[in-house]
This record gives sequence, structure tokens and C-alpha cells, in this order.
Amino acid sequence: MTKRDMSHSGKTSSRAADERVLILDFGSQYAQLIARRVREQHVYCEIVRHDITAEQVRRHHPAGLILSGGPSSVYDANAPRCDAEMFRLGIPVLGICYGMQLACEILGGKVESAPAREYGRAHCTITDTTDLFAGIPGEMDVWMSHGDQVARVHDDFVPLARTRTCPITAVRHRRMPVYCIQFHPEVTHTPLGGTILHNFLTLICGCAGKWRLGEFAQETIGLLRERVGAGRVICGLSGGVDSSVTAALLYQALGSRLSCILVDNGLLRKDEEASVISEFSNHFQTDLHVVKAEQRFLDALRGIRDPQEKRKRIGHAFIDCFKEEAAKIGDAKFLAQGTLYPDVIESGAAPDGPAATIKLHHNVGGLPDELGFELIEPLRDLFKDEVRRLGSELGLPDDLVWRHPFPGPGLAVRCLGEVTHERLAVLREADAICVAEIKAAGLYRQTSQAFAVLLPVQSVGVMGDARTYEDAVAIRCVNTDDFMTADWTRLPYEVLAQISTRIINEVKGVNRVCYDISSKPPATIEWE
Repeated sequence: MTKRDMSHSGKTSSRAADERVLILDFGSQYAQLIARRVREQHVYCEIVRHDITAEQVRRHHPAGLILSGGPSSVYDANAPRCDAEMFRLGIPVLGICYGMQLACEILGGKVESAPAREYGRAHCTITDTTDLFAGIPGEMDVWMSHGDQVARVHDDFVPLARTRTCPITAVRHRRMPVYCIQFHPEVTHTPLGGTILHNFLTLICGCAGKWRLGEFAQETIGLLRERVGAGRVICGLSGGVDSSVTAALLYQALGSRLSCILVDNGLLRKDEEASVISEFSNHFQTDLHVVKAEQRFLDALRGIRDPQEKRKRIGHAFIDCFKEEAAKIGDAKFLAQGTLYPDVIESGAAPDGPAATIKLHHNVGGLPDELGFELIEPLRDLFKDEVRRLGSELGLPDDLVWRHPFPGPGLAVRCLGEVTHERLAVLREADAICVAEIKAAGLYRQTSQAFAVLLPVQSVGVMGDARTYEDAVAIRCVNTDDFMTADWTRLPYEVLAQISTRIINEVKGVNRVCYDISSKPPATIEWE
């Protein structure tokens, strides 16, 4: 879990402090997966900057430290490093990939460019099946991703494993609780990686696995009550899981002191507005404000084709609408939004680790300081699967909890090219058919996200005896655990055929349907 930014949540959580693990982020694409795997062992964890000091680590009282992988070479002048004093605190350390190379180099070893790089699956021989590799057979498959490797370790290190091209695949220190592995135990391609992490957390760090999402909910509710006091919070609803769970959590904490605003920007899915009104007027009985603003957003998007410019304009239009409606509420000091940890990473906003900016707009989306509210993001430590489980614990219905994610800018980033009322109508109907057929096939819960994309492409077709020149629709369906990586879903041909037939027959102006078979990375889940 990411270390909480004081400006967002008011204080750092103390939950399960006796079993806290810190993950030092050196820029690995897998750092967030490490956090998820640790939490799967019911151990609380935080992702922190790689340059956290030993004294700061000591104040956290962690049970263990994990050094993530990263894209750098430890011998480069500007390579990220950690405080060497951390290894002398007596706190168990697990170095993974770059983390192994850095730990071994700091403690007297040497790292060099490998004579044979390893990317992908590798066969590993375990030479010591105690502690870290307890219960692991002598041979196992692992996932490698490195061009450098440890060429030599100090005499204080004991070898634990090797591969054909990496003779020092895993080591432990003789005197200090420092363990290092070159492969990635956090990815599913290392089948026994969960056992290795379990061994580190339980046998080496002494964790009992006591952290639960229920604790997160109760402590977060307490923190919200303490921070908000007698004040009022405004929550922006989008109809998606994230904002809905945020609102439900706030409702549990504040009751009638929660006001929700739904901006109908004309970019919502079919029947989205009615669903939100029903849930948050009837089930939660919140103070719900609905702003009709379709034309304002369409005016802002007129002639705009660039994806990032779309996001910016939608964000500005949203702020204007939100300001006007919030002014009518009057006594609110706080604004809540359903930011998740992948949002923080992809928008480049994480204060505790390096990240490239992939997206500019999430949910409420990049609200500037001049909006005049204190920002509350109670879910910013969580991944999507954890948010779903939390929603169930808070009493949200399954059809809302398991609803597929929807981007903050709505259908605008699924309507490639110019966004118009007419093109949105085509996309909305095609999207509804896609989702309906996947539900009818009983596959909705088995897929992570499914939707239609309207392409800025027309193609020749034949309907009856007439030649057509109409729009093309792409169907995107992916499977993922954390939305940081994803693979395209192998939908049955008969389901794809039914989706295609219905869209072409029922959606006027479409004569071609394609299926997207790209993974993330290198593609993103959304097309824009």
C-alpha cells in the first residue's frame, strides 16, 4: 500500500502496525504487484520511496523490508540507491531483481552486465530449502527480467539457488536477515512465488497475517469522522465502482452529512443516470444532486480529436459544473473522489515512487487547488479487487460492486475522433449490446472489463443489395487482477458472433465489428 499523503488523508494509518512491511520502490513495473501479493498474505504493507532514510524506516517499526526491481543498472552514476544503514537495523530484508543487485553491491559484492540476459521463464535449481525456500522442491520455474546480475558476493553471503545462466540466483547473509532473489516471485509466471513470499513474511519476518479489509473499513471510517468532524463532504458520483464504494464508505462514516453530485455530461453508459439515482436515493438515501450538462460538455469537445485534450476539456467542464452545484450546497469543506492506487501511478501523482504520466483524468479527475475543497481519497491505497471486496462488506449490491470499470472521461475516450451527440448514441447502443451478450453468456464476472469503441474509420459493406460506407466498432474485453497489466479475453467465437450480428443489425450506421487482441502492456486497456 502506498504511504498516505498527508494532504489527502490527514494522517498515516496505524492499522496492523505490528505487521507492517515497507516496499522500497526503485521504479519496477511490478512494485504494485508485490504489494498485492503481500496483502494476499493478510499483511499490511506500504510502498515508499527508495531513498527513505534508515531513521524513517525505524520510525515505521516495520516487520520487514522488500526492495523492488527497477529498470536501472546499479553501477550507473544516477542509479537509485537506498540508505545502506537499513541493512544494519536488524529488520529482515528481501531484495528482488534490482533490489538483490543493490543489496549485494552495498554489502560488498559486484554487479555486472550479464553474459546472457534472462527475460521470461527460467528453470531454477534450489540448493538450500530452509527459511526462504522452505517447502519448495529442488527444481522450479521462475520469471526472470534482467540484463545485469550479481557476478560476485561477499563471503558473508550463502548461495541458495542458481539457473543455467545465472549462477547466483538467490543468496542470504550469514549474520544479517538479508535475503536476495534475482527472479520475480510476485508474478503468476513464478508458480511458487506465493510460497516464497509467505516464507519471508511468516518464517523470517514473524508476521501472523492479521490484516483484513474489514479493519481497513473500520479504521478509515474512524479517520474520516475524526478529520471531517461536524463538517460536510461532497462526493462526485460517476456510476462506477470506485466512486460508489467511496460514497458508501463516507455514508457509513457521516450519514446525512454526505452530499453526492452526479454530473450527467452526456458521456455516460446507457441507463447510467437512472441506476445511480436509484441506488443513492433509495438504498443509501443520500443528498443527491444531478446536474444536466450534456450540451456544455459537447460544446467543449466540439472539433477535438486529441485524447489528452479531450481529458483536459472534460476536466475543466466538470470543474465548472461541480463548482456551480457545490455552491448551492454551501457548507461543504471537503471533496471526496474514488482514486485508486493504479490511478495514482498512471497519473504520475504518487508521492512515494517514480511513475510516468499515462493519463490526465481519473474519476473526478485532477481537480485544481482553486476548487476550494480539502481533498479526501479514502481508497487511494487499494487495488480494484480490494475495492470490490470492500464494497460487498459495506452492503453494496453485487451488480454495482462487480460492474466493469468506466473511465472518468466516459465515452469520450471510447469515441475515437470527434465526439458528437450522434456518434455517442451509436457507441452507447453498441456498448450496451456488447455487455448484454457477455452477461447472457454468463461471462461477465469472468471478465474484468468489456466495452465497445467507435473508430474514426468507415469501410465498405453490403446490406441487402445496397453498398454501404459506414462506421466500424471495436470490441475490447480483458482479464486482469490489478488493471496494471491485462490480457485480452478469449471470448468464445459464438459470443463474438452474436455481439457482431446484433450490433450490425441493430445499430444504425455500423457495418463492421472488430475484436481487440492486444495485451497491456504494450497497449493500454482504453484506446485513448
